[in-house]
Amino acid sequence: MKQEIPQYKLDEHYISVHRTQEPVPVFGYSGLASHLRIKDFELYSSEGLTSSMGPLRSAFYRIGITMRGSCDVQLGLEHYKHQPGTVNCTYPNQIFSKSNISEDAFGYYLLFNPPFLEPLIPDERIAEEFPFFHYAGTPFFQLGAAVQRVEELLLRINEELQQDRAEKVTAIRLYLYLMLLEMKRSYISQRLGSYDGVPESTALVMRFRKLVEQHYLEKQQVTDYASLLYVTPNHLNRTVKDVTSRTASAHIAEMLLLEAKSLLLYTELSVAEIAWRLKFSEPSSFHRFFKKETDHTPLEYRSDVHANNA
Repeated sequence: MKQEIPQYKLDEHYISVHRTQEPVPVFGYSGLASHLRIKDFELYSSEGLTSSMGPLRSAFYRIGITMRGSCDVQLGLEHYKHQPGTVNCTYPNQIFSKSNISEDAFGYYLLFNPPFLEPLIPDERIAEEFPFFHYAGTPFFQLGAAVQRVEELLLRINEELQQDRAEKVTAIRLYLYLMLLEMKRSYISQRLGSYDGVPESTALVMRFRKLVEQHYLEKQQVTDYASLLYVTPNHLNRTVKDVTSRTASAHIAEMLLLEAKSLLLYTELSVAEIAWRLKFSEPSSFHRFFKKETDHTPLEYRSDVHANNA
């Protein structure tokens, strides 16, 4: 019996979730002979992607770059629109989902496990060195002129993948590191991830939402976050409502709903077991919460999604 949201890894199980079975042009790992594949790394174009995915978690770092078209992505509480020149970065164990991929959409996405860059940078320093992988950073941003240089490095990585050359893994690792440096230069030039110049109220809300994404399973009261932010609950509530037109509690509820949907979709836990796991006092309380947020009961949601995916 599945009791945990699967944390997808770089193997055939993840491929079956995010790729269709239809033949697609050879690029990256699509159509790549098994003896040419390397450990802890994968590369794809967006051709052959499923139309939607998640909410789910992955055990690896992910870089997605859109060259044309659009796609909707949710990372934790943040909603983003992929557009040409946009890059998005996710880190291990983030909850994310994607939907509404336009018919003309095309881009690339690169996946790697933490050990892959270990010879160049230890895993514990990746978020420090590349702030778009940090929980408090900005994971979506425009690359600007750097998009051409990043695409060139991606194509060089693909060229290495398709052949059996000496020091192939080393070359791919170095090209990836150069890609990250190009992205970091663009990120820094745009002063992303900084609260400088941001109104104090907006900065408080940004910090609050980042904390909720980190701690929603163990901290579910506004007072918990007010304490972490060194403000009163009333001040936090008022500021969040003024800036977002939603209560602080509504943001916490949104993360709980994502977790609930994932558990209903990817595990075989009963509604009662999910209610206890999410710290609801009674299964009936969870039932009311889910119905209020989605207009469906938990079992209706599980049944509908499974039927649509059948």
